[in-house]
Amino acid sequence: MKPPIFIMIMTTVVSGTMIVLTSSHWLMIWIGFEMNMLAIIPILMKNFSPRATEASTKYFLIQATASMLLMLGIIINLMTSGQWTILKPPNPMTSNLLTIALTMKLGMAPFHFWVPEVTQGTPLSSGMILLTWQKIAPLSVLYQIAPSINPNLLITLAIASVLVGGWGGLNQTQLRKILAYSSIAHMGWITIIMMYNPTLMLLNLMIYITMTLGTFMLFMYNSSTTTLSLSHTWNKLPLMTSLILVLMLSLGGLPPLSGFVPKWLIIQELTKNDMIVLPMFMAITALLNLYFYMRLSYTTALTLFPSTNNMKMKWQFENTKKMTLLTPLIIISTMMLPMTPMMSILD
Repeated sequence: MKPPIFIMIMTTVVSGTMIVLTSSHWLMIWIGFEMNMLAIIPILMKNFSPRATEASTKYFLIQATASMLLMLGIIINLMTSGQWTILKPPNPMTSNLLTIALTMKLGMAPFHFWVPEVTQGTPLSSGMILLTWQKIAPLSVLYQIAPSINPNLLITLAIASVLVGGWGGLNQTQLRKILAYSSIAHMGWITIIMMYNPTLMLLNLMIYITMTLGTFMLFMYNSSTTTLSLSHTWNKLPLMTSLILVLMLSLGGLPPLSGFVPKWLIIQELTKNDMIVLPMFMAITALLNLYFYMRLSYTTALTLFPSTNNMKMKWQFENTKKMTLLTPLIIISTMMLPMTPMMSILD
């Protein structure tokens, strides 16, 4: 893709998301979603191949269906309230339609089937945008209509997402599919706390985006797309193996690292709201995610790939890829735990 065209398309993607974030008019929000959806498709097809075409078609069909449901909810809300503003709480039927449409856009269970397939069919850079930036706009609308959302519907979708995200990634060897199932599980954690503490949802989203960006950039730097190619990392870049180990454990939510912060605060907040069984179930299902993160860590850093050469280090040309943001992303993704008391005070 030529640089001027790429810049124009990325500008449209960013503009669509910004329109959704800054608008209080339902029609402008819908237009922002459409701009974002139509501009992201050429990015998904950046490396033209039949698999990329299939992934882009699946993404378009699902997002178009979600946009149709969103517009249906908006029209019903207009008929019942006579207003286009998002500040007016919608009626229960409209709220359910909007929630289902936005969770389809987020790829939450049971509307999750497109996420692993689309992520697997696109390059690592496109998958990174799909699993990070594309989550911001739907979550911002859910954040604004949170007081009127049906709690039972949202909790059911969140629990299903956490379970499917952990269960689906167990037998995967493709890194992009593993990160897609990880995204589904994290969306469950992010949305379940929305009705009780929306600020905590924003914190969880920020940490999730930071960790996912760092993970994708490490894989892009290594040009790794499968578990097997990741196992060669020790021979090429020994430092990267320890960084991947730490990031995987952070994504799994182990205590010394940043990924533990949102899970800890969410379980604490749910317990404050007299929920005991729900956070216990979510903590148990989080172990499923931790299993496949640990499997990646074991493959990358805890085993030595059998090498036929006599040198411990594999000879290679110098890597020309420049990952400027990788260092700050890894620091934020692993060392945010000391800031947790300050965050809990802000909440």
